[in-house]
Amino acid sequence: MTGLGRPEHPGVRRPGKIIAVHTSYASRAAEGGGRPAHPSYFLKPPSSVAASGGEVERPFGTAHLTCEGEIALVIGATARHVSREEAWTHVGWVSAANDLGVGELRAQDHGSNLRAKGGDGFTPLGPELIDARTVDPAGLRVRTWVNGELVQDDTSAGMLFPPEQIVADLSQHLTLEPGDVILTGTPAGSRVLSPGDVVEVEVDAPGAPATPTSRRLRTTVVPGHVPFDAGLGALPDPVTARGVLTPELRDKLTRTPVAGLSAQLRKRGLDNVSIDGLHALVPGVKIVGSARTLRFVPNREDLFASHGGGYNAQKRAFDAVAPGEVLVIEARGEPGAATLGDVLALRAHVRGAAGIVTDGGVRDADAVAAVGIPVFSAGRHPAVLGRRHVPWDHDLTVACGGATVQPGDVIVADADGVVVIPPALAEDVADAAIAQEDEDAWIAEQVKAGHPVDGLFPMNAAWRARYAEWRARQ
Repeated sequence: MTGLGRPEHPGVRRPGKIIAVHTSYASRAAEGGGRPAHPSYFLKPPSSVAASGGEVERPFGTAHLTCEGEIALVIGATARHVSREEAWTHVGWVSAANDLGVGELRAQDHGSNLRAKGGDGFTPLGPELIDARTVDPAGLRVRTWVNGELVQDDTSAGMLFPPEQIVADLSQHLTLEPGDVILTGTPAGSRVLSPGDVVEVEVDAPGAPATPTSRRLRTTVVPGHVPFDAGLGALPDPVTARGVLTPELRDKLTRTPVAGLSAQLRKRGLDNVSIDGLHALVPGVKIVGSARTLRFVPNREDLFASHGGGYNAQKRAFDAVAPGEVLVIEARGEPGAATLGDVLALRAHVRGAAGIVTDGGVRDADAVAAVGIPVFSAGRHPAVLGRRHVPWDHDLTVACGGATVQPGDVIVADADGVVVIPPALAEDVADAAIAQEDEDAWIAEQVKAGHPVDGLFPMNAAWRARYAEWRARQ
């Protein structure tokens, strides 16, 4: 960087500012089902920087801390109104970064990502810096491992917006100063993390002499123990996320089969989100809505005497269910007594509920079916709930059909089954499932035309290129 006042190697230290790109990889855009026309950005505070080998807390009361391996650019010389052609000369070093974020806080940030991605330790950097003069910006590779499993692997050649374009674009709007860090976005494969998980990110340049590398950036997830103060601001409580189902998102989920949603959830590390053993009371119906929960405990005569009569938890839950919500009932998979009948089904229908999901039984089944509200249950039984159940509580975390359901979780049910979607992932999962449905439909057309499935399903590079050409023409 002759003549640009390149500073000495800074080591990994706290930068003046951190600028992150929302979506920059084609693989990531394909996961989300949308392809941005231009790069967009958000800021992360310098206090979020952490060194390799450290720990990061998953905030108390949250479950969706995600990792995003990224190529980090460290500015070496002041850049303001620089062209794309000269932009790389203002980059001093390249390294690895992990853009950690909490899904439950994203909606409350209204796009700023401050609380979702600005926490202490949420931007690990390093451990080594690669001299930018020794590498081709199109030849950088980023890989991420979670507990030793490779989950992300892509190169800067797969970016929608190359590093030099990002630098030049940002310099149109603000001054990039030596030591500033730009996080260039993450490829497909981000994962949800749990306490005890170890994340490693490495950036290297396989085509450069001696393959310069950042070495592996290592971070261990630990549980947070300090709860958020309800009196100070928005909480990462799933109950507060009931507004996640906008009409647009509800429409997407209605058009997307449960099988496709299940596949996308598994790609994100969520295998235990299926409510098993249930069937629709009326075939062909679909449910989409936010969960409202009700819990039954095993019948004990003295407890039924104190909790089973009067305005009990069952009646309160059916009276409280809101328009667009799904009443999810925990009955321990016990079909030997009903958990609702026609009167309560009618009450939920009048309230505007989107449906009822229970791993127990339904009585007055024909009358319930005639009400018109979709119901998924473990079967039919003529007995009232006192034979097996005590209505105990509502609006709490429950277990239904082997799956954990929290108030505010997104419930989708069709002929293939019932899935539970964390609210923070609902939009992303819906978009990705729709994109996959489009791809599968195109593959089916090729099979109908006589092509063998080998190399087509799943698509190899040649078929992927043909599909991309077809998409470009649409």
